[in-house]
Amino acid sequence: MSSSKRGSRQWARAVSGLAGAVLSAGVAAQAAPAATGTPVVAAAAPDELRICAAQSEAPYSFKDESGLENRIAKIVADTMHKKPVFVWADKPAIYLVRDYLDKNLCDVVMGVDADDPRVATTRPYYRSGYVFVSRADRNFEVDNWGSDRFAGVSKFAVGLGSPAEAMLKAIGKYENNLNYMYSLVNFRSPRNQYIRVDPARMVNEVANGTADLAIAFGPEVARYVKSSPVPLRMALVPRDTVPDNEGKRIEFQYAESMAVRRGDRDLQAALDVAVEKAAPRIRQVLIDEGVPLI
Repeated sequence: MSSSKRGSRQWARAVSGLAGAVLSAGVAAQAAPAATGTPVVAAAAPDELRICAAQSEAPYSFKDESGLENRIAKIVADTMHKKPVFVWADKPAIYLVRDYLDKNLCDVVMGVDADDPRVATTRPYYRSGYVFVSRADRNFEVDNWGSDRFAGVSKFAVGLGSPAEAMLKAIGKYENNLNYMYSLVNFRSPRNQYIRVDPARMVNEVANGTADLAIAFGPEVARYVKSSPVPLRMALVPRDTVPDNEGKRIEFQYAESMAVRRGDRDLQAALDVAVEKAAPRIRQVLIDEGVPLI
């Protein structure tokens, strides 16, 4: 899931050159201050699957186990005939790998990019991408980043340090959107700290007409788009047609995997088998949530 891309998370996916923002789970975790009050957690029993999870990381993880990634983790554990045991963190999920998985406090992190170099990852259990969220009555449809439809868009709700922010820079929409973007985090500076834009707020900004468009990772906002009393439209962002200022293409689609410690090959292999067996149940959870699948 999780988070930055959450320990793993999507909104913290990095585009090089975005100084001061959390650019990737690895960068975020390395730059973060040392953990305090690390909990003491019992070793896993043979019939348990210990899952690293944030207590409040909407919509991925909640202490009541209702989050998207909580539900998928329980399905995988059930498929393995193991009891899911959540090891709860009171900090953002971007710290789960460094402060929990690497310290053997738990054994699995959800929602990690499939190519995350810090960990060993399972086969992906879904692939999704960034989306445009707009009011249905705006009839906003684009198939490329050079579309004339962007000409009338002045307020974009995007995550700090996200691929969406990088693309706004590439198409010349960043400077005029800067004050509005920072208003979404109450003008807190992201320098040397992780600041997340609430995905529910991004969707609400579009619904109430404050933002013309939100650009966010689909699984992060799908729940709120689906439940909005104002009809909204969610469409996958097209493949980028504009490189960033370093000539690199900006990625908008990601395969999501589970992470284990490097070298934990037995658990990695067991999870791979479980992910394959549980694929129909996992897919149904994603469909129920409204997640756009690729």
